[in-house]
Amino acid sequence: MNWKKEIRSWALMIGVFALLYFTGLMTPIMGGLQSLVLSTGWIKPSVGNSGKENTDFDFSGQFVDEHGDRVGLSQLKGQTLFINLWATWCPPCRAEMPHIEQLYQKLGDRENISFLMIALDDDFGKSTKFVQDKGFSFPVVHAAYGLNPSLHSQAIPTTLVVSPEGKIVFYQEGMSNFDTKEFREFLTGL
Repeated sequence: MNWKKEIRSWALMIGVFALLYFTGLMTPIMGGLQSLVLSTGWIKPSVGNSGKENTDFDFSGQFVDEHGDRVGLSQLKGQTLFINLWATWCPPCRAEMPHIEQLYQKLGDRENISFLMIALDDDFGKSTKFVQDKGFSFPVVHAAYGLNPSLHSQAIPTTLVVSPEGKIVFYQEGMSNFDTKEFREFLTGL
């Protein structure tokens, strides 16, 4: 008798996950739950421990912005760069976006700090629609021409900070709440 109950329980769980997956609701629901976790402050960026710090950043490469214009990394030399690699199908990427938007609202108007949110979706229109629908104001570009070696990563989201001197001073694979006092001070102190 108990094994029948067990099979029904497993079938129900599998059915719920299948429904969420095939309706496309899994990504936004998981992203929303992960964003709630980020809001608690438990997952914060840790500056200075990735092993990639103080390596030279490769400024070769171009991207396409939402207007179809090319954006070259070489145009951004001499600034502090906050770079995030993301995709709409990635729940952790979606989870950290509201926190990156809050960071951008606080620091995005500074002349010496540039934000580069690099969308990795095949369809850039999907990326820009997602950003518009969420009301995010940070600039989004598409990796239409590929990624240079400095931006290759094993996972997304991946976030880098490049100093005005062209050194990678922060590198993290995985989600984080970047809108913390410590991280803002780190960015403005470069």
